Order: sequence, then C-alpha cells, then structure tokens
Amino acid sequence: MSYLVLARKYRPRNFEEMVGQEHVVQALSNALTTQRLHHAYLFTGTRGVGKTTVSRILAKSLNCQGPDGQGGITATPCGVCQACRDIDSGRFVDYTELDAASNRGVDEVQSLLEQAVYKPVQGRFKVFMIDEVHMLTNTAFNAMLKTLEEPPEYLKFVLATTDPQKVPVTVLSRCLQFNLRPMAPETVLGHLTQVLAAETVKAEPQALRLLARAARGSMRDALSLTDQAIAFGNGELLEGSVRQMLGSVDRSHVFRLIDALANGDGKTVVETSEVLRRDGLSAASTLEEMTTVLQGMAVLQAVPSRAPASGDIDPDAAETARLAEAMPADETQLLYSLCLHGRAELGLAPDEYAALTMVLLRLLAFKPPAAANAEKKTLNDAARRSAVTSESAPKAAEPPFDPPVSTPTSASMAFAAVEPVLARPPSPQLQPPAFARPPAPPGHRLAVRESPPLATASDGHATAADTKAPPEATGRVLAMPVRVQPGSTARDQPRDSEGVATATPIPPSEDGDFWHATVTQMVVAEAITALARELALQSQLVARDVDQWLLRVERETLNQPASREKLQSALTVLGHAVRISIEIGGVSDSPARRNKQAADARQRAAEEAIHADPEVQQMMREWDAKIVPGTLRPA
Repeated sequence: MSYLVLARKYRPRNFEEMVGQEHVVQALSNALTTQRLHHAYLFTGTRGVGKTTVSRILAKSLNCQGPDGQGGITATPCGVCQACRDIDSGRFVDYTELDAASNRGVDEVQSLLEQAVYKPVQGRFKVFMIDEVHMLTNTAFNAMLKTLEEPPEYLKFVLATTDPQKVPVTVLSRCLQFNLRPMAPETVLGHLTQVLAAETVKAEPQALRLLARAARGSMRDALSLTDQAIAFGNGELLEGSVRQMLGSVDRSHVFRLIDALANGDGKTVVETSEVLRRDGLSAASTLEEMTTVLQGMAVLQAVPSRAPASGDIDPDAAETARLAEAMPADETQLLYSLCLHGRAELGLAPDEYAALTMVLLRLLAFKPPAAANAEKKTLNDAARRSAVTSESAPKAAEPPFDPPVSTPTSASMAFAAVEPVLARPPSPQLQPPAFARPPAPPGHRLAVRESPPLATASDGHATAADTKAPPEATGRVLAMPVRVQPGSTARDQPRDSEGVATATPIPPSEDGDFWHATVTQMVVAEAITALARELALQSQLVARDVDQWLLRVERETLNQPASREKLQSALTVLGHAVRISIEIGGVSDSPARRNKQAADARQRAAEEAIHADPEVQQMMREWDAKIVPGTLRPA
C-alpha cells in the first residue's frame, strides 16, 4: 500500500476534529442544528487553514443519511454512510469541486451551471464548491451572478479564496462570509504532538516548536514540514536536524545578540554577525527571530504576570524573561522597530550580511547615551563627582553665556528674521566671564529697505523672499538680528506651560534652587535623556532627607518605573545616593517652569530694548517701518 502523507491522512472528517477554527465551527454547527441554511457560503483565509476541509464536512452534513439510512441534516455526520464515504473519497456525484485557478473562463462556469437544473442523483443537496474563486474572469463572475443569487432549493454554493479583495462585491453580497484565521504556533504544536503520538514517532519538544513556528499559521504546511523532517531525521525529530533542515537561526545566537546590544557590547555583536556569515545562516531569519524574541520581551515588560512558570519546559521562555528584566522597555521597543524595518534593507545592500551588521550597529548607535557608551560614562563619573562635591551647597545655575556681538553695519546687516537660538546652561566646570556690549558708534544708522513678501520656512520661522515688494506697498517692515543682554529693566513676569502670563512669580526656595541646579547639571552632562529628563524637568522637589527625596509631578504618565530608576542612577553618579519617591499633585516650582520664566524674561528684555532704541523709533516715524511680531529672539 502506498504511503499517505500526514496532511491527507489526518485531514478532519467532522467538525469535532477541526483545529483552530472554533468560530466557524460554532456558526455552521448552529445553522445545521436549527436548519437555518444559506444557499451560498464564502470561506476565506491563507493556505492550509481548512477551507476545502470545511466545505467537504459541510457537504457531508447536508447529505448524511445516518448509519441506518434514516438520518437527516446534522452537524455531526456519521462518516459511515454511503454519502459520507463517497464525499471523503471524492466520488460523490452530487458534490462537484471546480478549481478556478485552471478553469477560470466563462465556458467552464457555464458548463457547471448547466448541471444546476437537474436535481440531486444520490444526495439531498447538490453542492458546487469553487476553489480559488478570485481567479475567475469578470465574464465568468457575471455568468454565475443570477444563479448564485436565486439557486434552486436543492443547490448550495461553497466558494473558497485566499484573496477576497479580488472577488467582486456583487458576489460577496450574495454569500455568507467566514474568515478562517491562521493558527497560533501553540495550536499547531498541540496538534503535531497528537499526530506524532499516533504515528509513534520520537520527537523533541523544541523540534516541534521550530516546525510550528515555520508553518506560519498553516496546519497543512506544518504537517508537510513534519513529513519532510521525519525523512530528514531518519524517523526521528531532533532539534538539530530540524533546525538544519529549515535553515533557521539558533536562538542562542539571537539571545547573544540581544544581550550584547543591551550591554552596549559592540565587539560581541560583530563577532556573532561573523559567525552567522561563516555558518551561512540567513540574515533575514536572524532579524525575524530577533523581532519574535523582542516582542515576547515587550509583552513581559508590559504584563509581568505573564512570566513563565518555574516548571515551563520551554528554555526560550526563561531566557526571554531574563532579557526582559535586563533591558529597559523603551530600548526594547526601539530595537524591535529597527529590526523590523531592517529586514526591508537587506535586499538593497550588495551583501546581506553587511546589511545585517549595519542594522545591528545602528541598534548600538541609537541606544541612549547613558546606557550605550559605558566607557564614556566611566570617564565622566570622576568629573561629575568632583563638580558636585567641590562646594558644600550647590548653587543655582548661572544665566546663559552671552558672547560679545560686534555692532552691525549696513554692509553686513541681515534683513531676515533671526532663527531662535536655544541657550543652554553652562557646564558646571566652566564659569564664563562677563562681557559688556560695546556701544554703537556715533552717528550710526540702521539700514532699512522695503519689505519683501514673507514666506514661511519648513521650521515655522518667517523668512524674507528674494523678490522685492510691489510699488504699491505702503508699509515697510524692519527685520534685524538682535542680541540683547537681559538687564535690570526686564520684568520677570512668569508664564505658565501654555505661555500665558501669570500674576504670581515662582517663589524662591532653597529646595527649588537646589533641584534646578542639580537637574541643569544632569541635562548638560547628558546623564539623563528622554523620559527620565522630562521627569526631572517637570517635577518639584517637595522634601529631601538623607537617603530619600520626594518629588511631585502633575501627570501620572511621567511616573514610570524605568524613568524613575534612570533618574535615581544619575543622581547616584552625582553623589546623591538617595531613593526617589513620587507623588501626583500640583507643581508650582519645577526646573522647566524656571527655564520658561527665564526665557520669557529674556524675550521681554529683547523686545523692550529694540522698541526703546531711538533710531528704531525714528525709522518707524519717518519710514512707517514696522517690526514683524515674533521675529525678535534674544541671543
């Protein structure tokens, strides 16, 4: 007797044997039990998920005669009557399967529809099953529309397709649609275990996991790969032989890469990439396995309760849990995104292994600086500690350094609005000397020209167009670069986070000055980045003890464990070995508010200085010149 492949030998014969399609089984079983039967069904889904199998089971349910020949429509066909056995063997005269991939013309469809006028010969219903129905031509679809809409009472249509988008809506509207979903690897693994137990084939659990993942949701592919693996392993399924047959990357390489990336170990990353090149393992498979592991890590980080139990036999689960604890959640998301997009770049490079190495190096390059470059962190630790401990009490950050500016001349005067300059606090190790602005030379006048039309640049700032204003323009616009040293005339009126002036300034306090100076020092040294930096800038130091500080933030989203730990580690580097506690509440004094208040004061000083300039006032009177709102920026 010839060998029957596993995919055919273990094809489900009834709804109870169907795996992974409970939603379809339940709907069809209830319809058959209550005999609320539609005349046309459409089954969609990827290859190997059971579309043809469901069609045959449905045909048996409609035509089953029971063991005693007295049965009727049922959701549990007997499988022993003549109709059930003939449908299983493919020789039931009233069940017709048409492969639309090779019979896609109007002639084939008309030949099938000609049989619709005849009543069933043996069964209770005629069943026309059209596989890959999306391959039919438009003429063929049009030929079957009328019969599909109003078939005889003894005729049922069953359509199956892997691409429902190509089926005309006029056909879709005439059918009940059921989407057969790809099966999860756990579902495929359970079914393979049962099949191999029935076949008495020795199999390692990890080998079956590899086959279940390689099937990609298709049970037929899983059984076909199992057939191939049994032949490859000479009757046994061993992890090593299955991995060699599939050409998949050993998870140990993937775990080593992720571990090295978490620790910023570039040497191990490059060495592992060379091992993959030497062994001829697929670069695309490596990135795919990395995304799978990173996805599992992200789930564990978001839902710690899903951590594997101590008795879990899957070794990959334990290693994934270990990496999830070693790598912060934001870095896991970054690595996942870069690996996912890196797969599209493999085909663009002349060598896929070179592309793989570049993707991995990019992962190192985009890691946060405090975690990616351990050597730089070690070199800066001593300098940071000395800067913190050099004074008994930390001082507030000095105002930003404003270098001297030479007086502009008519030849060098720029007439476009100046780009805003972000002033950064000075480094704690450097105290810049004070500079005085040199007075303007006597008799100096500012050059004025007719204002060209203003365009909006991509960064949102107004820029002058290259063309001149039309002759009928009546006004002139004064736009000049301005550097203003904030002086005593500045009124430090605070503003809120939306830029609206408030009546109450930030009250001075020792804790506020200390926290502002400490946060400024960490930001300048890049000891904190991303969410940890935002947590420090948006928080208020409420109380501090010897070993514990209490911060207050307004938004719960800033209170993340990973951000809190990074901020706590940065404070330890600065010499503050304390534990941080965070409460939610109103914040009246934070480094961000202080920075905003200082920036607003500098802006007002700049505007007042330019409006008070006698020459500017004279030009505004004589030439009807105007200062474009929003173009003055303090240097």
